[in-house]
Amino acid sequence: MASHMAARIRDPADWRRLRCSVRRVPSVAVGATELHYERRGTGPPLLLIQGLGGNSLHWGEPFLCALEQDFELLLYDHRGVGRSAALEGAVTVPGLAADALALLDALALPEAHVLGTSLGGMVAQELALAAPQRVSTLTLGCTSCGGTQSKPTAPEVVQRLTAAVLSRDRERMLRTGFELVVSRAYASEPAHYAAFAAAAGQYPASVSVLLAQQAALEAHDTYARLRRLRVPTLVIHGSADELLAAINSDLVASLIPDARLELLDGLGHLFFWEEPQRSAELVRAFALSA
Repeated sequence: MASHMAARIRDPADWRRLRCSVRRVPSVAVGATELHYERRGTGPPLLLIQGLGGNSLHWGEPFLCALEQDFELLLYDHRGVGRSAALEGAVTVPGLAADALALLDALALPEAHVLGTSLGGMVAQELALAAPQRVSTLTLGCTSCGGTQSKPTAPEVVQRLTAAVLSRDRERMLRTGFELVVSRAYASEPAHYAAFAAAAGQYPASVSVLLAQQAALEAHDTYARLRRLRVPTLVIHGSADELLAAINSDLVASLIPDARLELLDGLGHLFFWEEPQRSAELVRAFALSA
């Protein structure tokens, strides 16, 4: 069958599309839980850590297909999220970082480039602090160091998001979430919402998991520890982020020695969803040059 398919496919772009359509989603035991993960692409390993309520589908195919040309991507779902085992007990950011490290151990990867966004960026900070020798480069997107020095999400945004979650109206949750994680200009295009809803509608996180992750996010604080981090670091943030102000990335970049800051003008929280090619190139260029 493969030989017949090969005979029909002549354009390299068709090979890329075919490869992007093939998925293996195995699972691995991590501590007292089980995480679903996926490996795709070729090159040095790149571990991607999702944000609050996000699973591996929420990176978006355009972003992943751009990255897998240069990296072997390691995607996974946090405990209680996506296709991973149900959540039992509380969630902490250091605990989620321990899960990520255990996943690298289980896959016999001595080190990897690491990309974490939002809550995933907080997890990536804890991972790099706990095991810097396992992190080749660190890319932190739309995130914060927490603590009293950071700028919290605006109360009106929290209220709007909380009301949508507690309504348990899935469409309202999706629509509200979309409008808060992308720029207003991007949200104004109906086709953009349709693509986002298609991804977000698969394996949605439960309200209890969202609240548990939110509690972990609020307790996060690496402010006093980032100055001792010695890992090549790129910090990326959209200037139009309504969910988490870009000034938080200014602070993170100022704390980590020699960190580089990229502020993407006009983009929202999920900058990699709005401009996947540009975002992938930033990650690629930084990781491969460092």
